[in-house]
Amino acid sequence: MANSYFQFKQFRVEQDKCAMKVCTDSCLFGAVVEAGNANRILDIGTGTGLLSLMVAQRTTATIDAVEINPEAATQASENFALSPWTNRLHLHPVSLQEFAKENQQNYDVILSNPPFFLASLKSGNAAKDSAKHTGDLFFEDILAFAQKHLTQQGKLYILLPPAEALHFAELATDHRLYLTETIEVYTYINGQCIRHIQTYSFVKSASSTISKLHIREANKTTYTSEFSELLKDYYLHL
Repeated sequence: MANSYFQFKQFRVEQDKCAMKVCTDSCLFGAVVEAGNANRILDIGTGTGLLSLMVAQRTTATIDAVEINPEAATQASENFALSPWTNRLHLHPVSLQEFAKENQQNYDVILSNPPFFLASLKSGNAAKDSAKHTGDLFFEDILAFAQKHLTQQGKLYILLPPAEALHFAELATDHRLYLTETIEVYTYINGQCIRHIQTYSFVKSASSTISKLHIREANKTTYTSEFSELLKDYYLHL
């Protein structure tokens, strides 16, 4: 049974109300996102609020977080309130579509770990299905919002499984957003690629960069030095 909370060095994420718990690839995503110069950041589908809290720790940005699930939104709001950055974190308990109708802000960074299993069977757990499947939040909605509200020099960051990442990249070009970088995340050295961390911008380059990042060494137990370096400011035991 998962813990009811995940303790980081500077904040705690309570997660008993959320179907999707804190996981390693989400933590890695939160650490990889480059947001140091951002004035305003949007976290789409914030869940527990993990990604917002991670970027809040290392920036001075104002962060808006959108979450459609009422229980997850309540949990994220509570996690924000207990953090050292509560005055910069703003939870919006609505769908992205509803948020888009009222939003007047532009964002230097938009990030999302969205629902992603396009073709897989649903589990029967409504909360988990909403969090993991493109039922309530579609890729097209994220891209349409970014096309309208991402600053000209801004970046869109997405965490997806490999197949869904390729599909997202195909859709993005229709919204004038171009893939500039892909980090392939592997469970361990010589292991399986489980996620792509993608970076998009309005600037079209001749080619996008691709790199690999391994969570654990080949022994499947020890964190790699690269992973440890990224998470050392967050994980208690690094």
